Amino acid sequence: MAGDDLVLAWPRPASSWFEAAPVGNGRLGAMVFGGVRGSRLQINDSTVWSGRPKGPADALARVLASGAGPERLAEVRQAVRDEDHRRAEKLLMSFEGDYSQEYLPFVDLWMTLETGDPAGDSPGDSTGDSPGAEAAYLGRTLNLDDGVVSETLEVGGRSVRRRTWASRPARAVCVEVTVEGGTADMRLEMSSPLRGVHEAAGVSGLTLGVEVPVDGAPLHEPDVAEPLRYAAAPDDGYDPFAAAAVRIGTDGEASATDGVWSVRGMSRALIVLTSSTSAADYWANRADVVRSASREEHLARAVRDAEAAVAAGAAELLRAHRQDLRALLSAAGLTIGTRRTGTFDVEKEILGGTDEGLVATVMFQLGRYLLASASRPAAGPPANLQGLWNAELRPAWSSNYTININTQMNYWGAESAGLPECHEPLFDLIERLSQTGGRVSGELYGARGWVAHHNTDMWGWALPVGMGHGNPSWAIWMMGGVWLAHHLWEHFEFGQDLEFLRERGWPLLRGCAEFCLDWLVDGPDGWLDTIPSTSPENLFVSRQSTPESLSYSAAMDMALIRALFSDCLAAAEALGLDDPISGRIRTAMPRLRPPRIAPDGRLREWAEDLPEQDPHHRHLSFLAGVYPLGQIDPVETPDLAAAAVRSLDARGPGAMGWSWAWKIALRARLGDARTARDLFLEATRPYSDDPSVNVPADGSLWGGLLPNLFSTHPPFQIDGNYGITAALLEMVVQSHGGVIRILPAVPAAWADGAAWGVRCRGGWTVDLEWRRGELTSLTVRNSLPGTRTARVGHDGTTAELTLAGGEQVRLGTSLDIRERTPRR
Repeated sequence: MAGDDLVLAWPRPASSWFEAAPVGNGRLGAMVFGGVRGSRLQINDSTVWSGRPKGPADALARVLASGAGPERLAEVRQAVRDEDHRRAEKLLMSFEGDYSQEYLPFVDLWMTLETGDPAGDSPGDSTGDSPGAEAAYLGRTLNLDDGVVSETLEVGGRSVRRRTWASRPARAVCVEVTVEGGTADMRLEMSSPLRGVHEAAGVSGLTLGVEVPVDGAPLHEPDVAEPLRYAAAPDDGYDPFAAAAVRIGTDGEASATDGVWSVRGMSRALIVLTSSTSAADYWANRADVVRSASREEHLARAVRDAEAAVAAGAAELLRAHRQDLRALLSAAGLTIGTRRTGTFDVEKEILGGTDEGLVATVMFQLGRYLLASASRPAAGPPANLQGLWNAELRPAWSSNYTININTQMNYWGAESAGLPECHEPLFDLIERLSQTGGRVSGELYGARGWVAHHNTDMWGWALPVGMGHGNPSWAIWMMGGVWLAHHLWEHFEFGQDLEFLRERGWPLLRGCAEFCLDWLVDGPDGWLDTIPSTSPENLFVSRQSTPESLSYSAAMDMALIRALFSDCLAAAEALGLDDPISGRIRTAMPRLRPPRIAPDGRLREWAEDLPEQDPHHRHLSFLAGVYPLGQIDPVETPDLAAAAVRSLDARGPGAMGWSWAWKIALRARLGDARTARDLFLEATRPYSDDPSVNVPADGSLWGGLLPNLFSTHPPFQIDGNYGITAALLEMVVQSHGGVIRILPAVPAAWADGAAWGVRCRGGWTVDLEWRRGELTSLTVRNSLPGTRTARVGHDGTTAELTLAGGEQVRLGTSLDIRERTPRR
């Protein structure tokens, strides 16, 4: 451990999943429980989902067979115009498919350390409690800078150290056990909640093969007769199979009996776990259907990777892992207050302490660590609702990709917080959606381009969900792909990578714009409308005093389409393209309904002045134009910004992690540092009730932080962690609208702090410090080749800086240049 690392500490092993410590390499993740006997490693593989490659196409065929399609869409639109809400809903529900698929748990590895006869200990004892006077558990730590969980134990008078990490270079979860002052005995078992079809144990280790369900119904569909369904036979060459291999290197005497691996008299052991899955082949090949490798080939792949990792040795595995992860995590940082380094007791100093600056510092780095652990290029699908970690066969909301806010929030901080490569798996998912969503757009709506709705999964589900009875307020929303597409432009804006924009960004942006141009229809007053339209996931009160969801041109629709069209025009200009679609976009943009202020001074959520059914609704959909889209700003659009403030005031505080994070980011964009801090303090209070019991989704009961600092409502959703990271940075540095804003929303209580490596739109990077509420140091760096000019603003002053490629300048508090350092 380096001397400047940030380390979380717990004195006891985890007694539940919500206390375990996460590690991950973008493909394999583990929750480390710790303990002496029955110590559990709960393992996930990011490609282990229910479902199959043909699932989205088959679901589309069923929806079309039910009569949904362009002709029925015309009927829906007329019913919405006529305010015939029941008819509109009935017709539109026929457009709903079943549901997206579920992200599933994979395997569990159980470890018991012994000094003598191990008989009588159950591998299912996940508490890891010390077995009396012979053993003592001295605590565990998670290093947020190198991703290593360390445990210290005493077993029979011998000191035992155990370190666990998930190595991206080795594609393995690794555990190193060392014994000082003698030797110890150890045994390992592997199990899975999925259907096991292969199990083997030998002196070299363990292997396990499982079948993965081809269908998984979410918890909110309790009437599905078979909530987890396995295939009777492979489907068109796709065999839903996953293999896990454990290999061990040790100096003790190893043996295997009845599926249990054990060793006697060891002073060291290296344990590695690897995987190979059919779904990973599908993901990597980017094809609708692939012919899977055989089950024997998957088992052999997993074993080969495990053996190679063991052969490398613990020291080399740890060195390569640290080099890989530190290079990513050290690129940027944020400290609120003066405490960044050290080991901190989570229960006493983070959840129960009084240093809110330390809490902010930890939450910022924890979010970065969790994203780097869950989302790495060429590793697997992007971070889902639980990132990479899930132990439930039927997780809340299927632990899927909910793309009306949650998936987007996972990646809000990827660019600014120095993790641009972690963004790439999301682009892989968008590419998949452009294929499946292209068929949905053409066949279901008669439109060009591609579309996605409220949910998706690793198979690229693009239909609405709901099984024909889902309320349109959440099930019917045609803007999911539009919001995802904005991430492509954000990646370019921060990095200015023209090759990325040309090869990946532009085709996807263009296809999304094609859908929107065809989706917009002429309104009776000359504007272009989206119809039907919802404001996720809120309802309005109709003229008949009934709660309704379907209307036209909700504010969020207009904001997202306006952002997409602006992104497309800017992308075409950057690439020097003369594409006919640009002309169509320029014609359409002036006809998009602009944001309006209601008579009560708030922003309209719908095209008309319709009262919301729930004035304190957890979703801030109609404020997306403030954050993250940057269309409403206190400087450029002060009247709209004031209306946004009134809207936020009316919505109130509280709810759950992701909603808190959005509110903090919105307040930061609006310059309201005090309320942003108040919301942060709410969001980071410890959750005191049972986190295994899911509370109502309406936000009537508030969430908080779990003992392992995961954000929960409950259920646990990791977007709260990721969103808080982005929101904290937004309080310190902003870069929308062509200006880099320094300390735009730092509360007076956070009088001291520092940030470094903060990436800004336009390809700039800044480092800064502040003391006693005053900026004391600011460095601006041109991170790209070529001479360019940046605008930097602080405390009412704006300066223009012209820097050569790679050059940096140090500025004074009045933004005057104090020192210029040329490119090295």
